[in-house]
Amino acid sequence: MEKIYSKIDGRVLHFVNRLSDIQSKRNNLCSDESFIQCASYRVNKGLITKPHEHIERKVVHDHYVTQEAWIVIQGSIKVILFDIDGQFLSSEILYKGDVCITFFGGHTFDVLENNTIIYEFKTGPYIEELDKKLI
Repeated sequence: MEKIYSKIDGRVLHFVNRLSDIQSKRNNLCSDESFIQCASYRVNKGLITKPHEHIERKVVHDHYVTQEAWIVIQGSIKVILFDIDGQFLSSEILYKGDVCITFFGGHTFDVLENNTIIYEFKTGPYIEELDKKLI
């Protein structure tokens, strides 16, 4: 797993977790304070989780930023990650089973193979005109 830090204020902006990083115990990839939450774990046949539902509750934030994650299902992508001032920080190649999470800062990706399939997750509600600016 790799954390990419801001050169401006030192906080974690981006996080890359490889398929090979996934452990047999639950590993929370995001801090409890993040708007987006993600965990990974390797499980074996026979595991059954207890049936449950999630409780609706009102949450009030004094600030909010859309956070985003990409999971590669097939193929590969090159992610380019930027600091909070738009300056280049890092680039990473993601392969099948890898995930990149952006908490703050900018990002883009280049698709490297035909028929690449990714899942993209964002915190919501997401309104492009309010939540996105080009760098």
